[in-house]
Amino acid sequence: MYYQDRQKIRLLIEKGVKIPNPLTVHIGEEVDIERISGDGVVIYAGCRIYGKKTLIMSGTKLGYEGPVTIEDCQIGPNVELKGGFFRNSVFLEKANMGYGAQVRDACILEEEANGAHVVGLKHTILFPFVTLGSLINFCDCLMAGGTSRRNHSEVGSSYIHFNYTPNQDKATPSLIGDLPRGVMLNQSPIFLGGQGGLVGPSRLGYGTVVAAGVIYRGDCPEGGKLLIDGRVKKADSLFYPGLYWNIARRTLNNINYIANLIALRQWYLDVRFQFFQDDFMCQELYGGALEKLDMAINERIKWLKILAHKMPQSAELYQKIEKGEDAQKLVNQKKELFDKWQEIEGILYSFREHMGEVSARDVFLETVAQVREKKGNDYIKVIQDLPKKWGAEGTTWLQGIVDEINKRVIEKIPSFKDQACATISKNRPQH
Repeated sequence: MYYQDRQKIRLLIEKGVKIPNPLTVHIGEEVDIERISGDGVVIYAGCRIYGKKTLIMSGTKLGYEGPVTIEDCQIGPNVELKGGFFRNSVFLEKANMGYGAQVRDACILEEEANGAHVVGLKHTILFPFVTLGSLINFCDCLMAGGTSRRNHSEVGSSYIHFNYTPNQDKATPSLIGDLPRGVMLNQSPIFLGGQGGLVGPSRLGYGTVVAAGVIYRGDCPEGGKLLIDGRVKKADSLFYPGLYWNIARRTLNNINYIANLIALRQWYLDVRFQFFQDDFMCQELYGGALEKLDMAINERIKWLKILAHKMPQSAELYQKIEKGEDAQKLVNQKKELFDKWQEIEGILYSFREHMGEVSARDVFLETVAQVREKKGNDYIKVIQDLPKKWGAEGTTWLQGIVDEINKRVIEKIPSFKDQACATISKNRPQH
């Protein structure tokens, strides 16, 4: 094994990879060095590279601030991972993370997304330019917003996304921005102030500012607001293990999050695909991103299923504590979610391939192809140079996918309908 390791390092150096201290670097025997570019790649002392799916493209720098461990990641051009542990995740062009990062399963950092030191991510998707400060735990989120590295969505230092409940579930993903507007790279940034937190599942719209030090527990999908109070305005009460109170908001936010992931998957299949055809390594990077999206969708369905299967116990507990017409309405919602789960799960899996309104999509894709022919293969430049009219058309196509999934699920759980209509109307894009 030691001999194979030294052989691989020697071959990497011969193909142009800079390894200043090769005796401290370990390359796993399963790693295919043909998937590591020799053009401008630097691997600093103490780095470890594992996984047969690992891909490292040109200009990448690993371990400048401290040792880096890579396991089955796909790393695009000019990425900098300065120190930490990275597994089963994708980093697109110019993404970077500082010392002490831990980025695990199903994360996608799109172009120029970045974090400072000691950032923890898992099942997190950051759109271009999104910036995370230091000492952050930000798992199970999708965050968008901003138009450049100077005008970007930001998460302040010492921030937490609370993604695990006292009832031991993770049906808690938060949508910070949204997919249909976010992919157009023309929305106002979102700011989450330092030393604060967001309790999932939550929805925040573009232009939202959560003040520093606030732990926010609600939704503001319409955006454009300064949120300065995240307190729960209730007296202390008894905690009943296994009891869920308002299940509608939790369920609807999960369904909407999954719908946004499915729409993002379609965006990758139809739009992003055009920008990853230059060579084998670009195609493998694209394939890695699609794989992570499938992992993310599966994860969210899994946790929503776990939640649904807890509803009979929750309903039984709730009936012992609360009485009356309003209480019965909540009991009915819990029973309905459990009884209809198999049908809901079928909808979510079947809609994974949903393309939306094909005629609207095809016209939009033709426009993207025309702009790309004029502007080249720079994804960000092409999308931001789309005529405003066609950006709006693209958003309408993607929003149609999200709306259709939400609609089909809500048809199966009609007791959620009133709250769903109120929530969706607040979250609809305004052009």
